Amino acid sequence: MPLQFKRSWSDADLESYRDSVARFVEAEMAPHDEEARKRGNVGRELWRRAGELGFLCSDIPEEYGGGGGDFRHETVFNEEMARRGLTGMAASVHSIVAHYFLNHGTQEQKQRYLPRMARGETIGAIAMTEPGTGSDLQGVRTRADRVGDHYVINGSKTFISNGLLAGFVLVVCKTDTSKGASGVSILIVDTGNTEGFRVGRVLDKIGLKAQDTSELFFDNVKVPAANLLGGVEGKGFFQLMSDLPYERLVIGTMAVACMEGAYEATLEYVRDRKAFGQTVADFQNTRFKLADAATQITVGRAFVDRCVEQIVAGTLDTATASMCKLWCSETQGRVIDELLQLHGGYGFMTEYLIARMYTDARVQRIYGGANDIMREVISRAM
Repeated sequence: MPLQFKRSWSDADLESYRDSVARFVEAEMAPHDEEARKRGNVGRELWRRAGELGFLCSDIPEEYGGGGGDFRHETVFNEEMARRGLTGMAASVHSIVAHYFLNHGTQEQKQRYLPRMARGETIGAIAMTEPGTGSDLQGVRTRADRVGDHYVINGSKTFISNGLLAGFVLVVCKTDTSKGASGVSILIVDTGNTEGFRVGRVLDKIGLKAQDTSELFFDNVKVPAANLLGGVEGKGFFQLMSDLPYERLVIGTMAVACMEGAYEATLEYVRDRKAFGQTVADFQNTRFKLADAATQITVGRAFVDRCVEQIVAGTLDTATASMCKLWCSETQGRVIDELLQLHGGYGFMTEYLIARMYTDARVQRIYGGANDIMREVISRAM
């Protein structure tokens, strides 16, 4: 059976907005996805077009150039991409970066960056991970030394989403190496013509082929002291922790939307594909597998929708957001694996949506905090 959900948090205006997003995704994103996958990025023009149509920073207040909506508007955009397996445009990362400015930036920083981000004129990235440091953000080695009215940054980062196309990067670094978490700060590095800043390889990943994920290098990069996020040293770790529920719920919403899209694609395939004189959908095994998938997706949708309601109300806590990220991404992996199996050999071919969804899904259990970290966060809240 087709899955038909009326999201508990939606209304007529949001559904009208969804129709506009879907038209954009179908007309201007999907036709160029294969080209973007081969190139390794979607290009800046798509970002500018999304900004022109009001699809970027939709939950940022209008006074800073945003759409004046809330998390639901962001979810609509992310869902419509995820259910079609379109992962090249890391709009979620862009939005997460915008929230660092909104929640922690100085007034000048908000006014300088947020309107340009909303228009798609500049793309945001955040550089946390280093070659030897993943989820342990207190262990970052990238340094920023204060010299007069500037900071001088030295170090390297890896696995940076939007790393190639970014107009600026929020760099997590140590401004005081004698301290742990309280020595971490976030600096804004504009990438254009910045001496000592270099984008390394666009990394060759097993999935997310259309999304630019890069290495970044900082060799005596000078940035003004005014580029310290929030204007106070040592607040970086707190800033990172406070915005993680937003990021983890984004991952959960995309996981469920991807499962819904994979289910629909599989249902269409098994109804058309014939074997042993009947359609694959006629086999009891197929029906049972689809029943299991539909059940898990339905449960995930109920949980995600409740979390969306909570974040809009300002009541979503870190443990619940971590549960959402953990459960949805783990379930996404299992469900899509089963749905791929129903495609037989065709499921192994990248020309099929289910194959791309399969490889793209794997990283959902890693970024935004690896799932074992999610278990630790949840257990500490018990």
